[in-house]
Amino acid sequence: MISFTDAQLRASFVNTSLKERKAIRLPEPGETRWDRLDYLGWRDPKRPELGFVVVELDGAALGIQLRQAEAAPIARAQCSWCEDVQLPNDVVFFGARLAGAAGRKGDTIGTLICAGFECSANVRRLPPLAYEGFDREAARDRRIEALGEHARRFARNVLRGEAR
Repeated sequence: MISFTDAQLRASFVNTSLKERKAIRLPEPGETRWDRLDYLGWRDPKRPELGFVVVELDGAALGIQLRQAEAAPIARAQCSWCEDVQLPNDVVFFGARLAGAAGRKGDTIGTLICAGFECSANVRRLPPLAYEGFDREAARDRRIEALGEHARRFARNVLRGEAR
């Protein structure tokens, strides 16, 4: 992922009001390892029910404010973005208001994501050896590529105002 400035990050949010955008607590500068991310995700420490995701879409930042569902999944859920079956972390359901008129009307879209947005680290772990001759590095590369596509697809759906 390419790096973005704080101003670019703040301006990128498509499903927030101007007041909400100004109130977003951005990650600390210098803590972000852009070269190891497929998307940037963080939680607001003062409002832990809120999450924020910034996806690189056509060379620009596209930010989405998420809200964690109050109810936890009944069974251990699989992250829809990293699709890791051996998750070392929790997965929660996040909802996002759609951009534009649909979002102002109250339409939302939801997805299951790693609670602390650990997807980029999860897909970079070498998968276990599935069979003799299994190319673990190629499998890891496919997982990294798939994560980026899942995050971009969700971002496009929010941007287009498409609830599915």
